[in-house]
Amino acid sequence: MIKLIRRAWRYMTASLTGKFNEAADPKVQLEQAITEAQDQHRRLMEQAANVIANQKQNEMRLNRAMEDLQKVRGSATQALLMADDATKKGDVAKAQQYNQAAEAFAGRLIAVETEVESLKTLALQSTQAADQAKAAVQQNSSALQKKLSERQKLMSQLDQAKMQEQMNKAMSTLSLTVGQDTPTLDEVRDKIEARYAKALGQADLQKQTVESSMLEIEQTHMNIEAQSRLSELRSQLGLASPAPAGEVGAGTATADAPAPAATEGTAGGTPAGTA
Repeated sequence: MIKLIRRAWRYMTASLTGKFNEAADPKVQLEQAITEAQDQHRRLMEQAANVIANQKQNEMRLNRAMEDLQKVRGSATQALLMADDATKKGDVAKAQQYNQAAEAFAGRLIAVETEVESLKTLALQSTQAADQAKAAVQQNSSALQKKLSERQKLMSQLDQAKMQEQMNKAMSTLSLTVGQDTPTLDEVRDKIEARYAKALGQADLQKQTVESSMLEIEQTHMNIEAQSRLSELRSQLGLASPAPAGEVGAGTATADAPAPAATEGTAGGTPAGTA
């Protein structure tokens, strides 16, 4: 039962997370990610600052211990010299007193030397830790700068994506039917193109009809001129005009104007003479 509850809880969490990610604004999520990265960098810098401060304190303690070591060593040396001088002068009490002081300084010297060695080890470790902290801060700073640059790129891509989505939405709206009685843009375009093509076809037909009439008129005029010229030539030659097809006997008047003059000298269908 407990396993079933856990499984259902995980499923519900994953489902809600997926729905939330779908509904969430990418720009807000991007700002949240950058803010979290900046907070992590700030916390890392604070930790690194504490490590570096500890290293500085260890260095100061080591320096003080080194100064104490020099002082105690100098005091022990001075006590031995004074004890030796008292011994030379025969002052046994002073010599013994100075020797005791030298022994005390020697014991203190051993303690300070031990402290110095311990502080040296601690200072070395803290220096290594400080170097690692500095390197971590520098590396994280570079990563943060990279994320900031990536944010600018992603923001630009997000704006372009939104603009493209709006354009796609507008283009799809133009192609969709607004209402049941409202035609689509494609239907209106097809109707206009069909009407335009029909008008062009009618114009072509009309143009061809006019051109045919003009050609017919020009051809008739040329035929009339040709018949007239032939009649003139026959008149000059004294030839009779040929009878129309289907008629027998004397020539009759034709559509040519000079035809009667060409038939005056004929009798019984034979020519009276030649020119």
